[in-house]
Amino acid sequence: MSAGAVGLAMLTASCSSAPVDPVESASTVSEPARSNPVPAYDHVVVVVFENKPRRKVFRDAPYLAELADRGADLTRYFAVTHPSQPNYFALFSGRLRVRDDKCHDVRGRHLAGQLWANGLTFKAYSEGLPSAGSRVCADGRYRRKHAPWASFTSFRQKQHVPWDRFPSDFTRLPTVSFVIPDMCHDMHDCSVAVGSRWAKRNLDAYASWAVNHNSLLVVTFDEDDRSDDNHIFTVLVGDGIVPGNYRQRVTHYGLLRTLEEMHGLTPLGKAEEARVLHGLWG
Repeated sequence: MSAGAVGLAMLTASCSSAPVDPVESASTVSEPARSNPVPAYDHVVVVVFENKPRRKVFRDAPYLAELADRGADLTRYFAVTHPSQPNYFALFSGRLRVRDDKCHDVRGRHLAGQLWANGLTFKAYSEGLPSAGSRVCADGRYRRKHAPWASFTSFRQKQHVPWDRFPSDFTRLPTVSFVIPDMCHDMHDCSVAVGSRWAKRNLDAYASWAVNHNSLLVVTFDEDDRSDDNHIFTVLVGDGIVPGNYRQRVTHYGLLRTLEEMHGLTPLGKAEEARVLHGLWG
């Protein structure tokens, strides 16, 4: 299937006092038959940056723009709400769960628990985290609001470790890992250019390795700069990915659904209503 042969979808929003929580509509148009299903990757690394609209990333982040040329550029990817923290929960658990950026203790199912229950592995790497398993709300340039797993009472907190434990031997990576740069390198407090340089320095070796080792790099953002459309940059680079621009409308729920599909997991929450990414693999 060509990059352009994708369906349109609609954003839906809650009319209650709950946070805005759109999902991809599964009924707007019939989905094309998939000639190339989602592969089961040995390693998937998801990196989340902060609060920048897609257009600004392409203008000011040359390395991320380069990754878009090397991989699948999801041109119609949208975050689900504002502010930051609910978007992280949406991507990790299929639910917004919170409305704000304060520290919370939450219960419920999440991607890591699904992987562990199926004999697979998960680990999160947060830059600036003071120690493995720390549930501190803030420390230096680390913020728990960008690490949703730290708020789940059912999460194995020792699987949340400082960024400097990210292995140089990529075969030692878990099945799925999340990487969270600190408040400067994620572009929240520092410029897009600073974040782009951090990405090149820290992600390029894995991005190049993944292409030939049944692995995948996903780079996305939590939200844009609080616009109504919440249009953000998201790219996938890895083994079997056909480089190009892909116009399937997708949100964090669709990305979560795709990660679950890769590993035979049942969709969580609103990921069940979202479409799996398709047409990206050759």
